[in-house]
Amino acid sequence: MTDYTLLPIGHVESPLTNLADAPRQGDEGAPNAWLVIFPAYREALKDLTVGEDILLITWFDRALRDVLAVHPRSDPSRPVTGVFSTRSPDRPNPLGLHRVTILAIDNLRLHVNNLEALDGTPLIDIKPVLGDLSER
Repeated sequence: MTDYTLLPIGHVESPLTNLADAPRQGDEGAPNAWLVIFPAYREALKDLTVGEDILLITWFDRALRDVLAVHPRSDPSRPVTGVFSTRSPDRPNPLGLHRVTILAIDNLRLHVNNLEALDGTPLIDIKPVLGDLSER
């Protein structure tokens, strides 16, 4: 098996500090948060704009990596399901995927809406939301 190295480009600053207080998805009451980008990646931010929807990839550093099946949404009345069919943060490679809107840009900081990641969560990448084929 080959090892791969992911290097964070920054981290999340959020009022969410406790996993038990975090909503399961961003559209379920997640607060606004700041993305703090490391100076080495300044150039990569240059074309982002306020109002733009972006996709964030985070590393759920407090997730369990040995979980292969869960009750979806931690609801024991639901059947146990393989994690690849769920959005559980506990999984072999705990990558988070979040669609957010940029609310403000302040130098190396992006203020975004509805981010359910905890304070200090490593930010792995930022990607654009793709429009239809004619816009690409």
